[in-house]
Amino acid sequence: MTSGLPNILSLALLLSLVYLAVAMVVLIGRLTDKSGKEIARRVGQVTRGEGLGLDTADLVKKHELSGLRWLDMLLARQAWSRRMDKMLDQADIKAPLGIFVMLSLIFAFMGYSIGTLYLGNPLMSLALGGVLGCLPFKWVVMRKNKRMADFERQLPEALELVGRALRAGHTFTSGMGMVVSEFADPIRVEFQTTLEEINFGIGVTTALDNLMERVDCPDLNFFVVSVKIQNESGGNLAEIIGNISALVRERFKLKGRIQVLSAEGRMAAWVLCLLPFGVAGIIQFVNPGYLGLMFTTPLGRAMCYGIAGLIVMGVLVIRKMVRIEV
Repeated sequence: MTSGLPNILSLALLLSLVYLAVAMVVLIGRLTDKSGKEIARRVGQVTRGEGLGLDTADLVKKHELSGLRWLDMLLARQAWSRRMDKMLDQADIKAPLGIFVMLSLIFAFMGYSIGTLYLGNPLMSLALGGVLGCLPFKWVVMRKNKRMADFERQLPEALELVGRALRAGHTFTSGMGMVVSEFADPIRVEFQTTLEEINFGIGVTTALDNLMERVDCPDLNFFVVSVKIQNESGGNLAEIIGNISALVRERFKLKGRIQVLSAEGRMAAWVLCLLPFGVAGIIQFVNPGYLGLMFTTPLGRAMCYGIAGLIVMGVLVIRKMVRIEV
């Protein structure tokens, strides 16, 4: 009971330091954010009847990767930050990239500190810190994939609606407007953004290129390229969109069939990955201390590292076998 008290106090101290670090980041962000002061200054100028002195650059919205100026400048120089910022837009996350960077650093520090307190192995502590540090970005990737999957699932119905609208005599933009009014997110938001760009004077092909840039969906690329070719060479756009919709539907059917056929491989992967941990848990429950040599001797730790490497290798091989691109 008394031996575990120092570890509990160390963990409480660690969590207090993490909380203090987060509070300091928020406080520094509030102190360095001059947007509120700038808005108050301009409102005061308008109240006093003075000119605002706006130039053309003030009319352009500045996109920031972080609320902290120094972090924003640091992230702007990195190539991966632009890709990650695009992924945040695709996931429909309004928070800036700097928040996820700070969360990743905090989680990595927590993982390394907890590993140092309880594991006593620098390599395992680094591994735990790396895993926890990747969690915020993993959540962004999962949310982005889910949103893109929802968009891809809505796309055939939306294209069919656009095709029916063209056959009824409506324009292409009117058909997209019907999609905006009839469908839910995420396809409603993306098509609405495209319509707003067209209404603001951007060309249809340019607006569709922006849509293709915002959305990571191969089927949408077929639709955009077909519309651009039809604008240049002519043809029956309603028939083209109908054929694309039918093609996407057949692709979904084939995808579902592949998912059914590969379900056995995915289940085998889960069983093979969880079986060692399940057997180890049962042995530890039946005979406590029997597996102690695996973690206390150099040979046992080497065997644990080898087992972990083989499990990771097996997961990658099975993942490559059951993932079939359609």
